[in-house]
Amino acid sequence: MIQVAALYRFASFPDPAMLRGPLLDLCMAQGVKGTLLLATEGINGTIAGPPEGIDQVLAHIRTLPDCADLDVKFSAAETMPFHRLKVRLKREIVTMGERVDPLAVGSYVAPADWNALIDQPGTLVIDARNDYEVRVGSFAGAVDPGTSSFSDFPAWFRTHREEIAAAPRVAMFCTGGIRCEKATALLKAEGIEHVHHLQGGILKYLEEVPEADSRWRGECFVFDERVAVGHGLAPGTHVLCRGCRMPVSPEDRASPLYEEGVACPACHGARDEGTRAGYAERHRQASLAKARGQAHVGATHPKKRALATP
Repeated sequence: MIQVAALYRFASFPDPAMLRGPLLDLCMAQGVKGTLLLATEGINGTIAGPPEGIDQVLAHIRTLPDCADLDVKFSAAETMPFHRLKVRLKREIVTMGERVDPLAVGSYVAPADWNALIDQPGTLVIDARNDYEVRVGSFAGAVDPGTSSFSDFPAWFRTHREEIAAAPRVAMFCTGGIRCEKATALLKAEGIEHVHHLQGGILKYLEEVPEADSRWRGECFVFDERVAVGHGLAPGTHVLCRGCRMPVSPEDRASPLYEEGVACPACHGARDEGTRAGYAERHRQASLAKARGQAHVGATHPKKRALATP
């Protein structure tokens, strides 16, 4: 069994480049794959590998400045969900495009207390994720900003600032919590005081809250080859379209416009015959590699715009 660890920590790294080499070497030595982002504001990423290897990497990260209380969400996968290891230097560990104090955030709400908060009359519940993620699943009644990337969120907020400010309380959530850290910091900086966010994100909620009590509807998109997970972090039913790199539901796969490895109903008419033939050949090669028990990097899951931890 492969252990998957989604992690992030806002911290002060004066020289993140100095941290990259030792972290990269350790991951490689422990057979750990995935993506880790380093910036002056901290670390973010999702990695997978043998449990003892993950333990070694997390122990190392916790020795970094301000990282003793690193937030980690664990799940499991039957096969390695990543094809490569990437440790990258970035300007932000989650790209919003505006300078905010990520430590001046809203109030954390534990998964066990989330239902009570969002059930209160007048609570404005906002999904801080992107549109393709929201289509896979969300909390019942949540506002979908319709953003294609997290960097679109500030503009959406300012367009709707008056109605957000009028709400008695705002409850925000995202996959693992990192985007809400920045989003609530932005709202607080703009004078919105009664701001709350789901601690540990959707993944922690799905892990801890029984399905019978859950307000979650659908599945949760994740940024690896599992594509989506459900309650108890069980594998979901979505797959990834290799043409447009969007999640595809079972209903969409039943469409005559779905062609595995080539196109889905959303992108079926967007590729010429030459491109489609190339995708078909890539899928054939990936299928042959899978039959041989080998990874095929041409089928790598895209890291969409902002890496959300899960």
